[in-house]
Amino acid sequence: MRQFGRLIIGGIENKIFNLVLVTAFIIVIVIGAVTYYQSDKLTKLTEETNAKQQESMVGIANQTMSTVINNTMTESTLLKAYIADDLFSELETQVRMLGDYAYKFLKDPDCFPQIDVKVANQKNEGIVTAQLMYAKGVNITDQDTVNKIGVLGNLSDMMCSMYQSANLNSAFISTNDGITIIADDRPSSKYGSDGKPIRIDPTERPWYIGAAEKGDIYFSDIETDSFTGKSGIVCALPVYVNDELAAVVGADLFLDNMEVAVDNSKETSGFLFVVNSDGHIVFSPEKTGIFAVRSIEQATDLRKNENTEFATFIQDALKGNTDVRLINVDGKDCYLCGSSMNTVGWAVISVVDKEVTDSPAKNMEESYKKILGEAVDSYTESLDKSKLTVTILLIVVLLLAIVNAIVLAKKIVKPINVMAEKVSEINGDNLDFEMEKVYKTGDEIEVLAESFSALSLKTKEYIKEITRVTAEKERIGAELNVATQIQADMLPRIFPPFPDRKEFDLFASMNPAKEVGGDFYDYFLVDDDHIALIMADVSGKGVPAALFMVITKTLIKNRAQMGGSVSEILSEVNNQLCEGNEAEMFVTVWMAIIEISTGKGVAANAGHEHPSIRHKGGAFELAEYRHSPALAVMEGIPFRQHEFELKPGDTLFVYTDGVAEATDSKNELFGAERMLKSLNREPDAEPKKILENVMASIEDFVEDAPQFDDITMLCFKYYGKEQEV
Repeated sequence: MRQFGRLIIGGIENKIFNLVLVTAFIIVIVIGAVTYYQSDKLTKLTEETNAKQQESMVGIANQTMSTVINNTMTESTLLKAYIADDLFSELETQVRMLGDYAYKFLKDPDCFPQIDVKVANQKNEGIVTAQLMYAKGVNITDQDTVNKIGVLGNLSDMMCSMYQSANLNSAFISTNDGITIIADDRPSSKYGSDGKPIRIDPTERPWYIGAAEKGDIYFSDIETDSFTGKSGIVCALPVYVNDELAAVVGADLFLDNMEVAVDNSKETSGFLFVVNSDGHIVFSPEKTGIFAVRSIEQATDLRKNENTEFATFIQDALKGNTDVRLINVDGKDCYLCGSSMNTVGWAVISVVDKEVTDSPAKNMEESYKKILGEAVDSYTESLDKSKLTVTILLIVVLLLAIVNAIVLAKKIVKPINVMAEKVSEINGDNLDFEMEKVYKTGDEIEVLAESFSALSLKTKEYIKEITRVTAEKERIGAELNVATQIQADMLPRIFPPFPDRKEFDLFASMNPAKEVGGDFYDYFLVDDDHIALIMADVSGKGVPAALFMVITKTLIKNRAQMGGSVSEILSEVNNQLCEGNEAEMFVTVWMAIIEISTGKGVAANAGHEHPSIRHKGGAFELAEYRHSPALAVMEGIPFRQHEFELKPGDTLFVYTDGVAEATDSKNELFGAERMLKSLNREPDAEPKKILENVMASIEDFVEDAPQFDDITMLCFKYYGKEQEV
């Protein structure tokens, strides 16, 4: 189209101008009426189509989100239930094996040697041993009792091995005449405040009664252990000899990891909780409401909840795997999905707030309304101008529209009718509006058709992109959670790590950020008189950093076990890391090897933070000295090392940059000065307490600000020969 003054050649104005010249008054009026009628019809159809498109788009988005939620929640819940049930299944297998051996010893006691079992000795604290306990009135000097204890003593090594191979509180066997042999490393807990051995009648314990009544494997309800105060569950099995109950074997299992995993599951969109066979919630991150954990006296059976839909769901989850269901709980719509743990009859249940899952569709609807509003405004403005132009031209050319009026009117109206028909067909999954030959009019009708075509294409692309981004986000989130757990499991977390070594004490911790990181610590005995301490930080974030961390940790430990100086160890590991390091990652490392008998040590710092040391009677200070480059930066470089000596009572503290660089809401760093102040709050405390003080100071400082880096610390306190027993 070309414009000459106010006349548009090739457009509607030009066509109306020609129409006025050759048509009559009546035909002009008819053409004008038809044009206005079709314009109004098109406007109404456009409004209706827009509403249908909006409704269809939101429906597709909600359907896509529902599909993602169903797949993700179902797979995640099944996996978590499988992992938890596998733990109980393994415990059941071990207890059954212990029961088989107990049956053999009790059935033919004369065929086995007598193994003496002593009453708990408090000097053996921290050492895994089998200990004798008995009820009031039991005479352990009676020859029959002595013989029974001697025969059951053959189970000592097996129970000790069970205790050391799993996260157990204890492994035990109790007879029907009040004798108990228990394997653990806490003999002091077997004594009362009066210093006398505690007398416990096992036949009165709930697990003994439950196993005897069931006649098979029995899992108790969650109980708080009377010796440690930790949450746990007892797996017990009755042992019958000649069809009479002779004993009950069993094991206590700590559930710390399950409780922590449930507590860590809470996010803005959902969380996990665990229901036992009585319909009581035993683990949940919620503190209030229907999902909160309550004492046995206060707990209610969720299978009998007044919300029948919710109660039915709990019943189904305890029987097997459920589908994802939308249920209103406590006045809020939630997606729930459950999976049973067949071994103990419990269930793991995932909860996701529907309001959170609806937010992508709402955001898309608002964005669509904005785009649509702009298009409608542009269309309305163009249509109003066209109407005004047509009105003026019709008045001017009333007498000139006889021959060409019919032809030109048909040419103008036909594309509009076709367009209206195509637009009215747009609904549901059909969002297509394509350009056709009939729309090639060279005027505003063609522009309008092109606008509809472009809007249809953009709408489909927008829905496709929303679907892809949502699915990708869910996948990445699940993979990062798994990677975070694997990274944490790589680090040694049993304290005290060497309970039989009294010359020193150490404690370490890592508080990971939301993303997978590259921080790690390590400690191990190079030989009987040398201990290696390592603190490191890999560059970057995410899964690549975590993989590089695993490689570095493994290489350092393997090379250190071969002997050599700290400088030699880091040099060889550096050369290995440089090979094929196309990602150009690097790792800062502080490493020391300390001679336990003398306190003499050798350390090297490869680009890491300055360690802090406190000499007995003094305060913590930074030990600043010249660093070597980080590992994996350049092949063949030497690493400086320096000697130091720890006296009895001296303490060493090493850390990663996540400590000093912890940031509050004002973007201010925690810094080395605050770190030293928190270290010196209780400078003579045990290593665990020192790390707790530092972490508490960091939390008080950052308050609600998010954690952007891993916070990793290790504290080593040297006692020397003075603490040897």
